[in-house]
Amino acid sequence: MKVEHKCKIVSKTRMGDAIYMVLEAGDMVRTSFVTPGQFVYIKCGDGLLLRRPISVCSCQEDEPEDTLAVVFEVRGEGTAWLARRPEGHTVDVLGLLGNGFMMEREGRYLLVGGGIGVPPMRGCAQYTGGRSTAILGFRSKDKAILLDCFQDECAKVLTATDDGSLGYHGFVDALVRQELEKEHHYRAILACGPRPMLKNVAKVAAEFGVPCQVSMEERMGCGVGACLVCATPMKDGTVKHVCKDGPVFDAEEVDWDA
Repeated sequence: MKVEHKCKIVSKTRMGDAIYMVLEAGDMVRTSFVTPGQFVYIKCGDGLLLRRPISVCSCQEDEPEDTLAVVFEVRGEGTAWLARRPEGHTVDVLGLLGNGFMMEREGRYLLVGGGIGVPPMRGCAQYTGGRSTAILGFRSKDKAILLDCFQDECAKVLTATDDGSLGYHGFVDALVRQELEKEHHYRAILACGPRPMLKNVAKVAAEFGVPCQVSMEERMGCGVGACLVCATPMKDGTVKHVCKDGPVFDAEEVDWDA
């Protein structure tokens, strides 16, 4: 059951270009959490018609209020408004929405995140009880976020940066290939990030025969599948909506060349 709730901002921390925000969410987690990879739809200002979709970084059931954390970058008027909200302020949140990653608790997965696609993978790391490996990509060292969290919550963490200032100098798909050449006994690869990154990770996964799920980043209008803004072509010729059918899809069903 999807829940609309006035959520109190418990804390707000800047991490490089991103903002880490923790919200008290009523019974939202207890009533609508399914698996990591879901998102919330936040109303950002009275003058803006459309809500802003933001992936959930982590969430937990609690008393009297569930809590959830979101991480976002300022990319327009709506997220700029949200970034200005002080601790103690309330925001209107609809969630949890969408279909997350199909995964088992305490399973062993290869988690791949790029840029602002890194935060959703933290929920996956927590869900698997420290058994997973994380490969995280950033533009540069000063853009890296949540590394301490992943190091505490994963068996192994590998990093890549575009400029070589942290970890491997290059893209995450190269690290995925290196990891699978050494160890391919993962239940699946779970990935979130820019479309070109997802396409390349999916290609490597297919080469090694490892199942791959991808969380797609698309602009959204309604958040519930009523509009066509987030329509995404599939290989079988159908079109699916990221908000309702996703945001997570089997990488093999996506038409990467569309």
